[in-house]
Amino acid sequence: MALAYHREPRPGKLEVVPTKPYSSPGDLSLAYSPGVAYPCLEIKDNPDDIYKYTGKSNLVAVISNGTAVLGLGDIGAKASKPVMEGKVVLFKIFAGLNGVDIEVDEKDPAKFVEIVKAIAPSFGGINLEDIKSPECFEIERRLKAECDIPVMHDDQHGTAIISAAALLNALDIQGKRIGDVRLVVNGAGAAAISCTRIYESLGVRPENVVMVDSRGVIRADRPGLAEQKRAFATIRDIHTLEDAMRGADVFLGLSVKDVVTPEMVRSMAPRPIVFALANPDPEISREKAMESRSDLIFATGRSDYPNQINNVLGFPYIFRGALDCGATEINEAMKLAAAKAIAAIAREPVPERIREAYPDAVLTFGPDYILPKPMDPRLLEAVSPAVARAAMETGVARHPITDWTSYAERLSHYGAECADGVCYPVLLNSREALSKLAARYGFKDL
Repeated sequence: MALAYHREPRPGKLEVVPTKPYSSPGDLSLAYSPGVAYPCLEIKDNPDDIYKYTGKSNLVAVISNGTAVLGLGDIGAKASKPVMEGKVVLFKIFAGLNGVDIEVDEKDPAKFVEIVKAIAPSFGGINLEDIKSPECFEIERRLKAECDIPVMHDDQHGTAIISAAALLNALDIQGKRIGDVRLVVNGAGAAAISCTRIYESLGVRPENVVMVDSRGVIRADRPGLAEQKRAFATIRDIHTLEDAMRGADVFLGLSVKDVVTPEMVRSMAPRPIVFALANPDPEISREKAMESRSDLIFATGRSDYPNQINNVLGFPYIFRGALDCGATEINEAMKLAAAKAIAAIAREPVPERIREAYPDAVLTFGPDYILPKPMDPRLLEAVSPAVARAAMETGVARHPITDWTSYAERLSHYGAECADGVCYPVLLNSREALSKLAARYGFKDL
């Protein structure tokens, strides 16, 4: 089924659609020569006019070298293309952003940076994707420093932003103050490090963090620690994940399946929080975790359980807000603003149309509903303005938004693109819509 979906009726998931008339010779003379010379000259004299006369302000590049694709590993640039196309689709259907997938066959970080930097003027923002650690840290750092458009490695920051929103709500439900909690992080890759950093920005105290990798607890006395890990090394006399879990308030897993036992969960502090985000199989199954104690809040990266930590709750709307105010970067204030806006949505009453899309889900703020659902249109309405405001407050917005009422109206026209009268977000949750999709592509069953 998946292969047929990607193959029929034509290969791939994307096409280019003109936004201007093209039916007459006069239209074509405006679209290309000689009419196209006029905006070229305007941009030559005032480079910022590129945002006025081209699609740059609504265009994101999704770029990968294929070195860490999904859970498949280093499968190469060509094999990563279906994933990058898919990410472009998500940008479009959730936030109305156009995208181009770019697969770069280059593993050397310095060369990769130079390639991406050279093509950056074409785009309003760059979403880095599926680049392995630790190279991804240096690649993102350099591109952020050397490009004048927003650059974000979503594998790092997407999970961090969404899980931060989940943490804020879970702590509130559990009656815990973020400055008091003890945090255990199992995994020390890009996402784990980014998550820990944003948690600390929210108030987790560094001395209350224990990070564990495949060799055990990352301790200050371990020789040869990489720079990224050294920042999270502990001086406490603990050596194993089992040791670290005793008395912990929060567990964050971005590692491998089945490394956490029910006994470890039972050893945690009262009213614990467990984010087991290894995919497709978490560090401990929801069934085992929930059976181990009744006062637990549990989240995974899976869509078939409550409290899915899903990056699609963030990246479309973060880039939407960043591009709409002409931000030169996506900074920490913008990420925190996104996390807080996402968290706030889950506390509000859920509209009936969302309940209809998720008839079997718990949709009342509480242990099984700490995050909004991916199809919630309020994400666009809340997160993008929050990100744009943060960009303006931190001085990185080229084109500050002054009329927020008009901006809200503009946002209402983005989001779900429709086909055959059915909007794609509904398509994913409606049997009628799925039947239409099956008929369109000749599938027997979806």
